[in-house]
Amino acid sequence: METLLIYLAVGAFAGLIAGLFGVGGGLVIVPVLVYVFTQQAMDASLLVHMAIGTSLATIVFTSISSVYAHHQRGAVLWGVFWRLTPGIVVGALLGALIADWMPSIVLRRFFAVFEWFVGLQMVFNKKPNPGRIVPGQTGLLAAGSVIGTVSSIVGIGGGTLTVPFLVWCNTAMRNAVATSSACGLPIAIAGAVGFVMTGWSQTSQLQWSVGYLYLPALLGVVASSILFAPLGAKLAHSLPGDKLKGMFGFFLLGLGSYMFISG
Repeated sequence: METLLIYLAVGAFAGLIAGLFGVGGGLVIVPVLVYVFTQQAMDASLLVHMAIGTSLATIVFTSISSVYAHHQRGAVLWGVFWRLTPGIVVGALLGALIADWMPSIVLRRFFAVFEWFVGLQMVFNKKPNPGRIVPGQTGLLAAGSVIGTVSSIVGIGGGTLTVPFLVWCNTAMRNAVATSSACGLPIAIAGAVGFVMTGWSQTSQLQWSVGYLYLPALLGVVASSILFAPLGAKLAHSLPGDKLKGMFGFFLLGLGSYMFISG
């Protein structure tokens, strides 16, 4: 029962920040699942991969709920989304292959360093200076591939990469966040499929798992995240985002430190 409550709580928080910041919540979901899986005495060589794969699967549902809320406000740039998607899908599948190749400790440390980077970016409110227009199909294919690969490796919806990229391309923050939420869906679907495939033979003896997806955690997180993502999207249009990002950034620095030290 206690574990279920943890899954529900992290899902609620992940859904909220997905709508609020345009991120899929994986930066929170992965460390919490690593902690819970450790307490459950899951095989140490599998638990980080299981946390990341499960995180990506939850983001499928979070993104659907969040992007619908943003779409209702007319903020999603669908033309940009469709041109980014092919690269995102290829990159996310590649990211799953790379993550499967990485030993658990290396994957954990990679995640920690990435989370530190994102946390510092939020604390200091670093925003790229709009310096160009949205590139053509080739440029968006390359950008989508990088976003998809990195996002899949660390189990996130890509908002921490997609939003700065779109802002750099002179996209208004409101549209960047909304479009990023939409981009989280192909990242999550392709990444989750990749983690199912690469983990299929590795987790055959682990009950309630499908590849690197752990079903009890998936269901618990999803159950609450889909309820809170629309609330986050609504709050994104009314709350002081910069102040909230600073606070959230410090929180991410703490989670990243846990991931780095606990391994």
